[in-house]
Amino acid sequence: MPQSLSKLERRILNYIVDYLRRNTYQPSIREIGKRFSIKSTKTVSEYLQALADKGHIERDPSRSRGVKLLGINLFPHVVDLPVQGRAAAGNGGYLSEQPTARLGVDRALVGSEEAFFLQAIGNSMEGVGILDCDMVVVEPAELNDVVNGEIVGLTLGGEPMVKRLFRKGPEIVFEAANPDYAPILVHEDGDWALLGRVTGLFRQLGRKPATAGA
Repeated sequence: MPQSLSKLERRILNYIVDYLRRNTYQPSIREIGKRFSIKSTKTVSEYLQALADKGHIERDPSRSRGVKLLGINLFPHVVDLPVQGRAAAGNGGYLSEQPTARLGVDRALVGSEEAFFLQAIGNSMEGVGILDCDMVVVEPAELNDVVNGEIVGLTLGGEPMVKRLFRKGPEIVFEAANPDYAPILVHEDGDWALLGRVTGLFRQLGRKPATAGA
């Protein structure tokens, strides 16, 4: 657990935090010294080492900007969503065991911190505006909470998909938003799993996303 700081140590830590928020990189030892009228870079280094010893930062003494904050969220309004895999919106896909990337999203746009991105592959959902290589946000949901006609992420036979869900008694129908694709009929206890409802969409204009997943 981080230890308490002296007044100057706290001011230096706060300066590093504010600097990172403004610049996305750390202040140099000379910049810290100038800010607090500390002429000796050795003295600044000693203060940084004290912050490291007390569990507030990690540092690489060989680098002028070798400081990493510990336990401080610089952007509390942003949540990092994992990019989990490709989802068939026409053809087969896969769900990666590990996220291929993470993308920061404003918390106001995401209802759950367990949400993740899937990348739509194909054109089966173009009728609802989901195009090939679009990134859709999937938020976990229980089957009983999904309303007929909602767009969901699912896995069928191990392959992720994005489709509209309709319940018909003990059967589930997954429908595309493209008449070229036939509905998929499954039973509630069949070889499929609901990943969640689709709640958002991100489209990269001008080129297809370089990442393989989502």
